[in-house]
Amino acid sequence: MQQNGTEQYGTTRPGVRTFGRVNWLGLATLARREITRFLVVWTQTLLAPMVTAALFLLIFNIAIGPKRGDVMGVPFLTFLAPGILMMTVIQNAFANTSSSIVITKVQGNIVDTLMPPLSGLEILLGYLAGGVARGVLVAIGIGIGLGLTLGIWPSSPVLALFFVAMGAALLGGGGIVAGVFADKFDQMAAITNFIVTPLAFLSGTFYSVDALPPVLNTLSHLNPIFYLIDGVRFAVIGTSDTSPWIAAAVCGVTTFAVCLVAWGMLRSGYRLKS
Repeated sequence: MQQNGTEQYGTTRPGVRTFGRVNWLGLATLARREITRFLVVWTQTLLAPMVTAALFLLIFNIAIGPKRGDVMGVPFLTFLAPGILMMTVIQNAFANTSSSIVITKVQGNIVDTLMPPLSGLEILLGYLAGGVARGVLVAIGIGIGLGLTLGIWPSSPVLALFFVAMGAALLGGGGIVAGVFADKFDQMAAITNFIVTPLAFLSGTFYSVDALPPVLNTLSHLNPIFYLIDGVRFAVIGTSDTSPWIAAAVCGVTTFAVCLVAWGMLRSGYRLKS
């Protein structure tokens, strides 16, 4: 339909299906591509992280567990398990989105994502779908393993799923920002090794931040990943260093801020369009 020489909004064109102001077909296609991308190599993207998490727990239990005693009123291994779970989730969510973008940039086919009639928000949601899906599937696998082997089942499954999804979205958005910024694999490796990994390890994953000196305790509370770890720990074992509601609020605000930055970069084509 044409009115005054312009295409009336809401009409369809070949390959495009729109409902309202969202290209649902394009968004679903991008999301499906990102999810299929890691599912076809599930032994690397899903099974391997679960095995790594199991090895972390095994090694810490052998080396420290019997001597450590209780932490926050629970056995050390029980305290450690939720932190390992969340650390694995965020690392995989970050890797999924960042690697997807960097690989297409290096190979020169990022144009396949930029050319279709997708807005910056639709591209953001498509990439996030892959990161969140991978993070949630990894969490489910580890959670089932913890329950069957150690008898550790979430005391609040809905709250645990919330923090897992929030953590995957936060680091998935961070992976998009890092992937857009990086032009080479070594730049991506530097971001992972010097930013993501230290934030994950220094966030109360292996210890209670209440045991730290005041300065380090304060710095830990400035780390948004601390609230992800603490929130999922509360959801799994019912104890934490801070209120789960505060953790949920901080995670929500931080995730929104990171995704806003990612949306701005995708919308403007920053470091994507030559």
